[in-house]
Parts: sequence; structure tokens; C-alpha cells
Amino acid sequence: MKNNSFRPLPDFLTISKSKIEGVGVFATENIQPGTDLGMSHVFDSRFPDGYIRLSLGGFINHHEIPNCKAVVNNKDNEIGDVKHIRLLTTKKIMKGEELTVRYIINVLDNPKWEYEYEVSQ
Repeated sequence: MKNNSFRPLPDFLTISKSKIEGVGVFATENIQPGTDLGMSHVFDSRFPDGYIRLSLGGFINHHEIPNCKAVVNNKDNEIGDVKHIRLLTTKKIMKGEELTVRYIINVLDNPKWEYEYEVSQ
């Protein structure tokens, strides 16, 4: 049996009360620029906007000046061919700081949202 090492969030992230909206994703230690935070969404055509939102994607908040960016990928090193969105840090994030990404809220009204989501990063 293969060891399943999936965790909803990396060890250096937690969910806590946000000043932006409800709860958000926060650093529990300093995080360097260019750190891959993992998958936020996985493509599945059965869902209205075509993606299943994972824990990271469900709790990270929008900000006009974000400290993370979203990248659309078609392959994952561990699980192989799977269309998904990953989040990467764009600057150093300090312990206790909220992680944010700039995202499009009304994706159902915009059939080109993936392209705009990626280039807006």
C-alpha cells in the first residue's frame, strides 16, 4: 500500500481569523519568495466553474497587492497528469503574516477566467 502523505496545508501554514474576510491562511514561520505552497484547485469538468477548491484555495483571501500568485499546471510531480492551480509566494512572508492572492471572483460569468487569472498574477 502506498503511503498517503497528503496534508490539507503545509506544516508552515495555518488557518486563522482574518482582517480581510472571515478566516485566511497565515504563515507559522518565515517563508521565502518562490516557495510552492501546493495545489489550491484541481480541474474537474463536473463542477460549475470546472475546478474543485482544495483547503488552500478555499481559505486564501483576495488582495489587490498579493504576496502569492496562482499558476495553472497540467502535471504534478507526485500524482502525474492532472490539471490544477498551484500557489507560489512572490515575496518573503513573515511568521504571522496572512497569505493573499489576486483572484477573479465571478468566474462563472467569464469563460476566459483561467487565462485572466494566470496573467493577472
